[in-house]
Amino acid sequence: MGPSRALLVRHRRRPSLPRTFTNRWPPSILFIELSTLCSHQHPVFPVLYSVFGSFSNSRLYLSAKRQSMESTDNVSLRRTELERCHTGYNGRDISLSKLAEALHHRFQKERKIDDLNEAVTLYRAALELRPLGNKRRSLSLRELAICLSDRYGSQRTADDLEEAIRLGRAALALCPPGYPDRDASLNSLACDLRTRFRKYADIGDLEEAIELHRAALELRPPGHSQRLSSLQNLAVCLSSRYGNMGVAADLEEVVTLGRAALELCPPGHPDRHVSLHNLACDLRTRFRREATMCDLEEAIELHRAALELRPSGHPRRLSSLQNLIRCLRDRYGGLETVTNLEEVVALTRAALELCPPGHPDRDASLNDLACHLRTRFEKRADLRDLEEAIELHRAALVLRSPGHPRRFLSLQNLARCLRDKYGKLGAVADLEEALTFTRAALELCPPQHPDRDVCLHNLACDLRTRFHK
Repeated sequence: MGPSRALLVRHRRRPSLPRTFTNRWPPSILFIELSTLCSHQHPVFPVLYSVFGSFSNSRLYLSAKRQSMESTDNVSLRRTELERCHTGYNGRDISLSKLAEALHHRFQKERKIDDLNEAVTLYRAALELRPLGNKRRSLSLRELAICLSDRYGSQRTADDLEEAIRLGRAALALCPPGYPDRDASLNSLACDLRTRFRKYADIGDLEEAIELHRAALELRPPGHSQRLSSLQNLAVCLSSRYGNMGVAADLEEVVTLGRAALELCPPGHPDRHVSLHNLACDLRTRFRREATMCDLEEAIELHRAALELRPSGHPRRLSSLQNLIRCLRDRYGGLETVTNLEEVVALTRAALELCPPGHPDRDASLNDLACHLRTRFEKRADLRDLEEAIELHRAALVLRSPGHPRRFLSLQNLARCLRDKYGKLGAVADLEEALTFTRAALELCPPQHPDRDVCLHNLACDLRTRFHK
């Protein structure tokens, strides 16, 4: 798994009051005092919002706004501001953009598509009011592109992604070298190109995304607030290229970038769990390539640290459990010791608990736990482990209906467990059922299938066993 795109920092430029004017009156107090002198319908009122909007990030202003509008959420506030800026009014583009941004933020929290759709509509309206030559046009292009990209992520409409890329290119064209927002435009376009690569597997998109992320990283030197995001995004793209082309240099750079990202996430940083997780996954990838045990050991420690930062209820706890299990399996190989096996079984049970009926990973979690229980049965000869493994494999098979890419694996695993049970108890019904599942597995292995020889062998052995019976 890779990191998700970090929310881009908005570099807005708004009107400011003369220094002597603002020094004499604190912005929040001045705003409240002046606003009380005119009604909401007064033509001066929108100007107050436009001018004093430049102070909306100050703690004092936010505190005063909370006190005067405690029962009004940000979307309602921005909607009210827009209503006061009628069509043709100077500053309407700003109010449109503010409401769109508030709706976008609410969508990111509540995932209500209507909020995102309205944000797109509002950003389009703001863009129309910012023609070529308007200093805020590049910002509008980028904001609309980000919303369309998010809508693609939610609805998977290809037209949204294509438009996001077109808008991203237009925004970048308005941000030549030296422009203060160039890094944000580079990053946004790169992220959308990688998304398109994941959809169509066009390596040209990935190559361009890598170059854009490198350019963005150069504009975000140590100390820049978005350097972490650039390190993570470039690492994700290089990891994708390594997976596609297998160039060792890409993997080495990914690990280097991952370490740099982790250095920017000290204990207490909100993204530390992400950097720990990503670096651990990359180290495991390098271990599988080079078999360097120290990489695997470090990956395990990093996954354990990430898991501690993802307690019960954390949306990414399942991912940490699954990846830690994979690393432990790699280290323990055949899971020779009972202690090692017990840890893997315990972690796999915890992962299954996070995959209730309907969860997309439930079939894999059922299968994994069943396989580990069968391994424990082979070591301890506790029939309860084998019985549970059979039930879990049956449940996984139900979720892997005909046509599922892993149905063949479930058929094989279930047949293997039933074969073990027959060997333990001698019940003919178990042998017959094992034969049925092995035949079904063979049907999924036509000539040239890499596992056809295994299925033929297993079926032959089961038939010989039944003959002797």
